[in-house]
Amino acid sequence: MTEPRANAHSVPDRQNQMWGLFVASLSVFLTNWFMSWGKAYVINDDLPNFCGDVRRRLFPPEVACVAENGTVAGGNAWWVAPLFFTSGALTLMFAVLALRRAAVSRKA
Repeated sequence: MTEPRANAHSVPDRQNQMWGLFVASLSVFLTNWFMSWGKAYVINDDLPNFCGDVRRRLFPPEVACVAENGTVAGGNAWWVAPLFFTSGALTLMFAVLALRRAAVSRKA
C-alpha cells in the first residue's frame, strides 16, 4: 500500500488554476479583438469614403483616418495594441504550461 503524498491534493488545484488563467487571458484577448474589429469594420466602416489617407491594420484590427496635420480619427486607444499582444502571448504561455502540467501529472 502506498502512502499518499502530502501535496497530492495541490497538483489538480494548480492545474485548474493554470487552465483558469488560460481561459481568463483568452477571454481578454478575444474581447479586445472583437471590440477592435467592431470599431474598425462596423463603426468606422464608412471612414475611408470621407478620408484621403486611411491607415489600416489587421492585427489588432483598425481603420483610421490620418489628417494632413497628423491627427488620427477612428484609431484604437493607445492601450489596445499592448493589451492585445500581451493577452495573446499570455494565452499561449498559459496553454503550454497547462498542457505540460497535465502531461506531467498523467505520468505520475
